[in-house]
Amino acid sequence: MKLSYLAVMFSVTLASLSPLHVVAAEKMAPAAPSQSAAMSPSDGKVISVMNASIYTYMELEANNKRFWIAAPTTKVKVGDRVRFVESMVMENFNSKSLNRTFDRIVFVSSATVVK
Repeated sequence: MKLSYLAVMFSVTLASLSPLHVVAAEKMAPAAPSQSAAMSPSDGKVISVMNASIYTYMELEANNKRFWIAAPTTKVKVGDRVRFVESMVMENFNSKSLNRTFDRIVFVSSATVVK
């Protein structure tokens, strides 16, 4: 009984430390209405693009908010609408290949240009 209690407490503590719970909370928050077609938290319009090694870094805008994602190398251009699958959020991420630190970046498992 003690062992199962410890396992449950460990799991709850670990889940509360995960940065993904912040992303889940943001998805559940109501989006501000906009005049353009609403974009879900898993897509956005490309504002800028940088390619480095095996990643494509994209600054996206959705619901009047800008954010960065890093995806496996993806052919994309400014103005494209991109849909992505979130994997992990990192704060103060330093990209050595770009010689740049991102305040917050979402690493994604895939990104696709949406027509």
